[in-house]
Amino acid sequence: MTATKKESEIKNTENSTPSTLSDAPIGVFDSGVGGLTVVREIMRNLPNEKIVYFGDTARVPYGSKSQENVIRFSKQIIHFLRTQGVKAIVIACNTASALALDAVESDLDIPIIGVIKPGAHMAAKATHNKRVGVIGTESTIRSRTYDRFIQQQDPEIVVFGKACPLFVPLVEEGWLKDSVTEEVARRYLSELLRKDIDTLVLGCTHYPLIRSLVGKIAGDQVTLVNPAYETAQELRRLLEQEQLINTGENNKKDEMHQFYVSDAAEKFGEFANSILPYDVKRARKINIEEY
Repeated sequence: MTATKKESEIKNTENSTPSTLSDAPIGVFDSGVGGLTVVREIMRNLPNEKIVYFGDTARVPYGSKSQENVIRFSKQIIHFLRTQGVKAIVIACNTASALALDAVESDLDIPIIGVIKPGAHMAAKATHNKRVGVIGTESTIRSRTYDRFIQQQDPEIVVFGKACPLFVPLVEEGWLKDSVTEEVARRYLSELLRKDIDTLVLGCTHYPLIRSLVGKIAGDQVTLVNPAYETAQELRRLLEQEQLINTGENNKKDEMHQFYVSDAAEKFGEFANSILPYDVKRARKINIEEY
């Protein structure tokens, strides 16, 4: 089946088309389920916005993939989201934001944002002693993208990165409060806490789901920065600037959000329903390699 035919089929599954550009949905994508933390913040802070979400569950995690592959995956997903008539795109994945955003944004005629810049901006504002920790995937930490954006805000800030590759599978397994997860977190965070950081960026969209655990270990003296929340706020500013805010006048509540994955749709739906303030009745599986 050709991509053109596949696009036509997906378009035909939608019950309505937006009457104005502001009525169009926001496209959000991630390597798996972690981006749902960004979706959750968008739903809470921009309740009139419709969302088309894609989780690349067949190719998760992105954190151990090469930049070439992450760019290729991101271009395929953006192509798919464009078939859904989205008015803006959020890369709800720190790895893809770090490795692919610059490569894809010049090809787009609609706004696109990642999760790193908003999180970095808040981290720079939050720190008092100018010592900031960042936890994330191997690729995100290796890219030093957070370091660059934080130090653009204030060159005197020292950034300490720590890759935490076990967090993603533990979160996706649902072990959010398990003793194993706590032990892993203590081992990962001990190195950063010895650096006398006063601010810690949760530099992977999975990590807000273990925020309370990380906060318990880090202590009250460390401010946690959640880029998912900061990204929702940045999205609001962007939509207002571009006059793309959805007023909700033409919304149908049962058609607000669409969810797509590249594999394991049923498991994705169960996870989504455990964290979102919205009933995900169905996640559709598509062959993303066709885009």
